Amino acid sequence: MNYSSLREKYPEFLFKSYSVEESETEIKVSYNFETVSLCQFNPFWIFKKPAGKSFKDNKILEKLIFSLGMVELVSYWKATCSPTVKILCKSISEGEAKWFKKLYFKGLGEFFYINKIDADISSFMDIVSEGEAIIPKGEKVSGNKNLISIGGGKDSVVSLETLSSLKEDNFCYIINPDEATKATAKMGGYKDDKIIAVKRGLDRKIVELNSQGFLNGHTPFSAIVAFSSTISAYLWGIKNVVLSNENSANESTVKGTDINHQYSKSFEFECDFRAFEEKFIASGVNYFSLLRPLSEFQIAKFFSEKCENYHSVFRSCNLGGKTDSWCCNCPKCLFITIILAPFLSHDEIKEIFGENLLTKEKMLSDYDKLLGLSPEKPFECVGMREEVILASYLTLKKYQSEKKALPCLISHFAEIMDEDYDTEGEYKKTISQFNENNNLSPDFEKILREKFSL
Repeated sequence: MNYSSLREKYPEFLFKSYSVEESETEIKVSYNFETVSLCQFNPFWIFKKPAGKSFKDNKILEKLIFSLGMVELVSYWKATCSPTVKILCKSISEGEAKWFKKLYFKGLGEFFYINKIDADISSFMDIVSEGEAIIPKGEKVSGNKNLISIGGGKDSVVSLETLSSLKEDNFCYIINPDEATKATAKMGGYKDDKIIAVKRGLDRKIVELNSQGFLNGHTPFSAIVAFSSTISAYLWGIKNVVLSNENSANESTVKGTDINHQYSKSFEFECDFRAFEEKFIASGVNYFSLLRPLSEFQIAKFFSEKCENYHSVFRSCNLGGKTDSWCCNCPKCLFITIILAPFLSHDEIKEIFGENLLTKEKMLSDYDKLLGLSPEKPFECVGMREEVILASYLTLKKYQSEKKALPCLISHFAEIMDEDYDTEGEYKKTISQFNENNNLSPDFEKILREKFSL
C-alpha cells in the first residue's frame, strides 16, 4: 500500500466526538475517530483528580481535552494519510488549524522520510471543522507547585535532583507507569500522594492495520505529553509543568534537513505550545523544559557524578521498556553507553547494562551514525553528533591513560579520529555552555546554574 493510493481510497478522516466521565477521583476521556470506509478508533485516557472537586462545565478543561484529541488523532490518521480531516464535534479557528497542521507535518517528518512520502505542508492535509467552538472560561492556575514529567531516563532523574530543594512543592507526572518510572519517583523520595499517574489507552485496531500493510511510523509523542501533563496540572492546581528536554534535542536527525525525530522535544515546539496554550486555552499552566539550556553531555556528567542512587533503576531503552531492561542492541542503548563512558568506569558501565556495548562490533554501523559519518543519525532520542565525538575522545584517552585494551568501537574511533582535535578545549567549552534560548524563569535559571556551577 502506498501513500497516493491510500489517500485516494480513504479520502476522509473524522474526529467524530469525545466523551468525559467524571467520578469522585477520576476523569475518563474517550475519543471517537474514524477513517471513513475503513474503521473507527476509540482511544481513551484516565486522569486522577482531587477527590471531591468537580470540573463539570469547566470550559478550560474541555478545551484541553479536545486539544489532546487533536494530537491523538494523528496516530490513527497516519495509517491512510487521508487528505481531509473533518472535525465534527467542535469548530476551531483558522489559527488553530494552522497550528495543528504544523505540528502534524513537522512531527511526522521522520514518518514521511522513512516511508518515502513526498509531502508538503500546504497539501498533505486539509482540516475542516463544524459545530460550536469551545470558549475556554474558568479559574486559572496560580501558585508555585511543580509537576515534573518522569520518563524513567537520566534526563528526568536530573530534573528531579536539580529541583530537590523544592520537594514540598513538587509532584511527579507519569503516563502508564512502568518499573523504571515508578522506581525513579520512589528513589527521588516521592510517595504515592505526590505521584500523578495517568493511563493512556491505545486502540489496538491501529496495530492490526499496521500488520496488514497500512502506513506506520513515528508520531510526535512529546506533544501528547505536553497536552496531557497540562490537563493533570490544571486538575491538581499545579502551576509549572517541568519537562527535561535538553538543547541537544534541536539537532536534525537527517543532515541538511529539518527532519528531527525529537521535533516535539525541540525548543521550537516548546515555544509553539506555550503560545498556543496562552492564546487558545489560557489555563495559567506554565509549560517549559528545565534542562533546555544544557546539552546531553552536561546532563550525562551530572547524572554520572550526582545521581549514583539512580544508576540501577533508570531505563532509556524503548525495546526493553516492557521488561524493565536494556536490550543492549539498539542505538539508544549505545548512545547512553557512549555519553556516560567518560565519567564511569568499565565496571560501572557493565553494572548498568549487563555488558559493555563498546565491545560489540555489530554496533559499528550505529556508532558511525552517532558520530555523524552517515547522513542520518539513528531515529532515536540521542544527542548531537559533536557530543558523541567529544565523549569518544575522552573515553579513548581514559582507556589509554589506564593502559587498558581498547574495546572495538573505541579502537575503530582511534583509527579515524582527527589528531588535531582539541579534547581539553572542547570539554571545557561544552561543560560550561548555557543556551539562552529557553523559557526558564529567573528562579529556575538560578537553581539550574547553581546545580551545574554555570
